[in-house]
Amino acid sequence: MNALLDDLHADESRHAHTGAWIAAVLRRRIAQGRLTPGSKLSEQSLSESLGVSRNTLREAFSTLAGESVVVRIPNRGVFVASPGAEEVREIYRVRRMIEPAAVLWGTPTEQDLDEMDTIVARAQQARAVGSVPDMADANQALHQAVIRLTGSSSLHVLMERVLAQMRLVFHAMSSAPDFHTHYVQRNVDIVSRLRAGRPAEAAEVLRGYLDDAEAELLGHLEAATPPQHPTKN
Repeated sequence: MNALLDDLHADESRHAHTGAWIAAVLRRRIAQGRLTPGSKLSEQSLSESLGVSRNTLREAFSTLAGESVVVRIPNRGVFVASPGAEEVREIYRVRRMIEPAAVLWGTPTEQDLDEMDTIVARAQQARAVGSVPDMADANQALHQAVIRLTGSSSLHVLMERVLAQMRLVFHAMSSAPDFHTHYVQRNVDIVSRLRAGRPAEAAEVLRGYLDDAEAELLGHLEAATPPQHPTKN
């Protein structure tokens, strides 16, 4: 899969300092947890640090707004989004379609499987010491590795968008630090089945995993949302 990453990096270099490139940089920072929900994206500081014009930056903001990764608030600026229940449902609609298919029909090499083993080992170590951010990082890395099994650069780009949205959703679970611990062993199980040459089983485990994660996230969001009381006239 190194060829896929080389192609993506080459594509970025060809488009450096364009709106698409800036959008990719900001999306990656969000996926890495470096930009959190509600953060204001300053045009001045970003244009200076990235070496681009404000017009180019605004083009990137428009792209990310279309992906529901940022929101524009009139007279206030551009902010990193805080996904709600419908955004979570859409994220999981996409994930259920592409991730189990990648596991079922992808062609993992020994290098791919070694990479996945390393990722799940990292997640287990993070769980052992109670590091939620490291568990989240490992989770993101594994699901990105799953999509790389397809060999598709288009799906890789799509998954980067989904993972950026997922990172924002994870912030909503900060009051439920055990959320990620539920899924570490299930990730181990998926990789074990792939290594054993049982992709159909791995896809089935992943499908159930995604269903359960969506239900847990939606339940948490619902519990965290204050009840709406009817207004008395």
